[in-house]
Amino acid sequence: MTRIDAKFAALKAEGKKAFVAYVMAGDPDYATSLELIKGLPAAGVDVIEMGLPFTDPMADGETIQLAGQRALEAGQTLQKTLDMAAEFRQTDDTTPIVMMGYYNPIFNRGVDRFLVDAKAAGIDGLIVVDLPPEEDDELCIPAQKAGLNFIRLATPTTDDKRLPKVLQNTSGFVYYVSITGITGSAEASAADVAPEVARIKSQTELPLIVGFGIKTPEAAESIAAVADGCVVGSAIVAELAKGRPVADVLAFVRSLADGAHRA
Repeated sequence: MTRIDAKFAALKAEGKKAFVAYVMAGDPDYATSLELIKGLPAAGVDVIEMGLPFTDPMADGETIQLAGQRALEAGQTLQKTLDMAAEFRQTDDTTPIVMMGYYNPIFNRGVDRFLVDAKAAGIDGLIVVDLPPEEDDELCIPAQKAGLNFIRLATPTTDDKRLPKVLQNTSGFVYYVSITGITGSAEASAADVAPEVARIKSQTELPLIVGFGIKTPEAAESIAAVADGCVVGSAIVAELAKGRPVADVLAFVRSLADGAHRA
C-alpha cells in the first residue's frame, strides 16, 4: 500500500473528501517553493501534486506555463525537484506526493534510474500527461512494479469505448479533468461534473478526484461534493505569482481545503 492508498483509505474511514493541491516545483525559486510545499499539510492539503517544470507544457494554461518558466529560469531541474521531495520527507513521512509533468525529462534521465531515484526521494505517484495508455510499457508498468502509483487523466471526451483503456493500469486515484481545454481556462461546474463522475465510478473502485477550473472555496466544496475530492492548481500558483508571502498563499490554500472538507 502506497501513501496515496493509505491516505484515501483514512479519508474514507473518516467520511471526508480529499483536497489535493498542485504547486510548481522551484517557482519562483527553490527556497520559496520548498517553504510553500512544507506548509501545505498544515494548511489542510491531503495530497501534494508537485509540478515538474518543462519547456513545452502542452496541457497547461498561461498561469502554469509561466510558473514553469520562472522555475526553469531559477535553475530548477528534475534532480532539484527530487531533492525538494527528499527535503520534505525529512519532516513529513505521511503526506503523499505525486509528481506531475511530461515524459521528456524522465526519458532523458532514463526510466530505470528515474524510478529508483523517485522512490528514494519519497515520491508516491506519477501523472505524466503526454503518455497515453498505448505506451504503458514505457513508464506506467515499470512504475507500478517499482511501487509507485500511476495516475491517469480522464476527460469529458473520454467516451465509454475509451474509458476501460484509460482505467486499465491506473492506480492511486483517477484524475477527472472537468473541462475541455487547458488548465485554468474555465470554471468547473458541479452540474456538468456529477454525471461524468458517476459514469466513471461505475467502472472503477478507485477514488475519483476532479481538477481544472476550481478557483474558490465554494467551487472546491461543490465539486468535492459530487466526487471523492478536488484538486486546485492554477488558482494557488496565481496567488504565488502575485508576489504574496508564503503565509498568505497558505492561508488561501487553507480556505480551499476547508471548502473541500465541508463537502
